[in-house]
Amino acid sequence: MLSEGASYTPLPGEQTLYQSPPRTTLSLQSADKHPPSQAYSQQCKSGVVYLTNRRIIYLPVTATSEFQSFAVPILNVLDSRVTAPWFGANKWEAVVQPVYGGGIPPQHSELELTMEFKEGGAFDFATTFERLKERLKQAVEVARESGLATGDGTESGGGQGGGALAGVNLNSVHLEDLPAYSPAVQQTPLIRPEPLPASPRRESVASASSPTAANRSSSLSSPRQDTFQPPSDPPPGYEEVQRGSIADELERRLRNAEERDDR
Repeated sequence: MLSEGASYTPLPGEQTLYQSPPRTTLSLQSADKHPPSQAYSQQCKSGVVYLTNRRIIYLPVTATSEFQSFAVPILNVLDSRVTAPWFGANKWEAVVQPVYGGGIPPQHSELELTMEFKEGGAFDFATTFERLKERLKQAVEVARESGLATGDGTESGGGQGGGALAGVNLNSVHLEDLPAYSPAVQQTPLIRPEPLPASPRRESVASASSPTAANRSSSLSSPRQDTFQPPSDPPPGYEEVQRGSIADELERRLRNAEERDDR
């Protein structure tokens, strides 16, 4: 599990998603239901936490004969949460299920895990872990529906092909954050309006800048602006009306003359 340097030996296809500062503590405790004689406890005050697409790995800064490393598969971690005490650094707590043959006594089916991030990073670790665990669960469900998954709900061993991820294509699991959704901006293409067919009125106005066009436009004036010319022939019945008017005038003058003679 350990490499020649200060890191770990990755499994085939394993990628590191998070690495904590070196001053991170680790505490493993057995549940209270066990008697004191069977209790299990492991402590480390300074180490580095690695979160990969397969496991949580803790490597102490100074290894001892009692404790050299700790690792747990992602799907074997339950009830994880971040606690922020009034005093001290933030902690990440969870319940882990040990794998078979991993160095923990077999009578302990669950252990309480606590990691204290003294130099920060608890929330970053928790956010990355929850996103990764959810996507691994979805990959397992898809593999089960297609009949490819052969494991149960948890990892039974530390090998590549055992446990819940047996038969799951880890290359299809998206490890990075998906881009935030933003509505697509539809760019409306510029549509140039087609020119309307020119009417005689538009042509006269458009060409009014030239002297010839100006003379032509002045000749196309409104009928109201034309000079009135009287008709050469008299209207119908004009002569009858004229004769009647003359007769009436003569009769009126004769009547007036007779009245003067009588006086």
